[in-house]
Amino acid sequence: MTEIDVLIIGGGPAGLAAAIAAHEAGCRKVLLLEREPALGGILRQCIHAGFGMHVFKEDLTGPEYAHRFVQQFHALGLSAQCNTMVLSVTPDREVTTVSPTFGLQRFRAKAVVLAMGCRERTRGALRVPGWRPAGIYPAGLAQRFMNLDGWMPGRRVVILGSGDIGLIMARRMTLEGAQVLACVELMPFSSGLTRNVVQCLDDYDIPLLLSHTVIDIHGRERLEAVTIAQVDDQRRPLPGTEQRLACDTLLLSVGLIPENELSRAAGVGISAITCGPLVDESLQTSVPGIFACGNVLHVHDLVDHVTVESEEAGRQAARYAQEGQQARGSDIRVRDGAGVRGLVPQTVCAARVTDGVPLMFRPSAVFKDAAAVVRIDGEEVLRKRSRIMTPGEMVRLVVPKDTLERHAGTAELTVEVES
Repeated sequence: MTEIDVLIIGGGPAGLAAAIAAHEAGCRKVLLLEREPALGGILRQCIHAGFGMHVFKEDLTGPEYAHRFVQQFHALGLSAQCNTMVLSVTPDREVTTVSPTFGLQRFRAKAVVLAMGCRERTRGALRVPGWRPAGIYPAGLAQRFMNLDGWMPGRRVVILGSGDIGLIMARRMTLEGAQVLACVELMPFSSGLTRNVVQCLDDYDIPLLLSHTVIDIHGRERLEAVTIAQVDDQRRPLPGTEQRLACDTLLLSVGLIPENELSRAAGVGISAITCGPLVDESLQTSVPGIFACGNVLHVHDLVDHVTVESEEAGRQAARYAQEGQQARGSDIRVRDGAGVRGLVPQTVCAARVTDGVPLMFRPSAVFKDAAAVVRIDGEEVLRKRSRIMTPGEMVRLVVPKDTLERHAGTAELTVEVES
């Protein structure tokens, strides 16, 4: 059994930022575990630009953004084990791993940071009728094939869903010579960033068909075509709107799911809305000493926000490792109001706040000329106006420390969207 101060699971942008922050907060026995052969996570395959505008004030590619943190990680002399699979995490922070290099290992950590990221929803979760031919891929897998392995998935492409990876792959495959016939979205709005809709679809004349879905898949050995149809307000296909699109590739960009099998096994409470751990203002889960950050906590739209959040998780994990569990006052329950979905964190203790508390959520629909309003026990304490809010872009509010202190002992904080 190896003793560790702070153990981080996941070597992507969240894990790297948490490890660096924990070291800078004074912890010297920091270990990062990563199942891939190299650090950097999903950013290694994201060769498009658009990263780092908030953290570095520069427009970087994914590998460039990750490389800066990997360089800093190694410059600080931090330890990482790649090709290492975490088998289990217990509530008392005992971690069991296996790897080709080190074999079976066990660690006991004073604090654990969960930073495993998320995975893509697959065809099996969609229940689309049809055979199981070759040519159907999650968009992120197709991205890996192209950008890391140099394989071209197909030539005539339909994309189901308008998540950011699907939008980016529409442009990527077009640039490589494929014909992207359409991006088909079940909802009446895109689930990706507006800038990606403009830069990846509009700029390349790729149709975005809102309130449409794939209702049938054709082909036995290789995909031959898909049938799409318009849907009504209940998301049911409308008879007479069917179109058959001949294609050899169908990319699925239908949502991401936080990787929380280890979290559940450790007894961590999971939110039914975000599918990530329930956390407090310090990003500590329901199990003392276990913290969560990045896409394993809730799926982000910008990696810059992942970095900021994960740095806080690393600092708080280091503090726990050094001081242990601190006494808490009464918690304020954080609740989704009208137009709000997936608020994080879910509880706040005013007595434990050292600075303003960031609240993050996604709007439940498209709102124009709207405001995000924070109320504590019915009293408005913060209002932030926006020209437009969409489900594809997260809203971030910071409730000042003095505001929370004035309302210490209250029961509920609510955030809602007012048009």
